[in-house]
Amino acid sequence: METVSREFVRAAPRLDGMVVSAVGYRTVGEQPGLHRGLPSPYLTLIFSLDGPVVTGDSPEHAGGPEASRTDIVVGGLHQSPAYVVRPEHEAGIQLAVHPLAARALFGVPASELAGDLVTCGAQVLGRRAADVRELLCEQGGWEERFASLSAYLRQRVAADDAAGSVRPEVAEAWAWLARHQGVGTLRGLSRHVALSERRLTTLFRAETGLSPKQAGRLMRFQRARNAVARSVAAGAAPDLARVAADCGYYDHSHLVRDFRQYTGVSPSGWLAEECRNIQAGSGAGGEE
Repeated sequence: METVSREFVRAAPRLDGMVVSAVGYRTVGEQPGLHRGLPSPYLTLIFSLDGPVVTGDSPEHAGGPEASRTDIVVGGLHQSPAYVVRPEHEAGIQLAVHPLAARALFGVPASELAGDLVTCGAQVLGRRAADVRELLCEQGGWEERFASLSAYLRQRVAADDAAGSVRPEVAEAWAWLARHQGVGTLRGLSRHVALSERRLTTLFRAETGLSPKQAGRLMRFQRARNAVARSVAAGAAPDLARVAADCGYYDHSHLVRDFRQYTGVSPSGWLAEECRNIQAGSGAGGEE
C-alpha cells in the first residue's frame, strides 16, 4: 500500500497586498475523492503542476463528463462550495488574491469572474500563462517557483492599464468591512463612504460581484473557519460557542447555519473531511 505524503509550503504574501496568501502543495498516495473548495473573501488562482484540476458545482457535476478541467484555475467570489476531484497525486501553487486586485492582475473586475465557480485561467490571463505554468513544472524547488510566479504577476500589473481603476468609495468600503472583520451595518458603512445604501450596493456589486452584506458575511465566516482550523492544528477540539461569540455571530446555531451554507455540511462534518489536511499544514486558506 502506497504511503500517503502531504506537503504544504507557504510563501510570504507579495505584490503589495494584491496576493493575500500563496501555498505550494504536493500530495501522493491519496485516496481519490472530493474536496470542498470553500467560499472566501478572496479570489483563487491555481497553477497545477500535475494533471488538470477537475471541479464542479455539485458532487455529481464534478464526477461527470461536464466537469470543468483546466490546468490554470481562476475562481471568483462565490457563496457555495466548489467540488474538486482529489486524485491519487496532485501538485500546484494556489494563491488567494484580493478581489480589488482583479483589474490589475486579471484585466477584469472581480464581478466578471463571479458568474462561474471556476474559470479557465488561460482564457483570463492569455497564452503567456500557459508558458509560465510549463516553467513552474520544470523548476525544482518551491522558492524558485514562487519567485517566477511573482515576477510574472508583477509584469502583468506593470503592463495592463486598460482595465481601469477601482472607485475609491468601493476600496474604502472593502477596507471598512475588513477592519470590522465582517461585522457592521450597511447603514454605518454607507455613512462612512458618504453614499446611499442603494448606490453603494450597486457600485460594490459591479466591482466584486457581491453586495457589501454578502462580502461581510464571507469575511466573518473566513475568520471563524480560521479559528476552528487553528484549534485543530494545535491539537484541541474547537469551542464553537466561543468562536461564534468572538467572530460576531448571534449564537452557536447562527455559526452552524453559515457553515452549512458555505460548506454544505456542519462544522463537525467539515472537520471530519479536512482534519488531516489542516494537521498537515494546509490551514484554512487565506489570511484574516
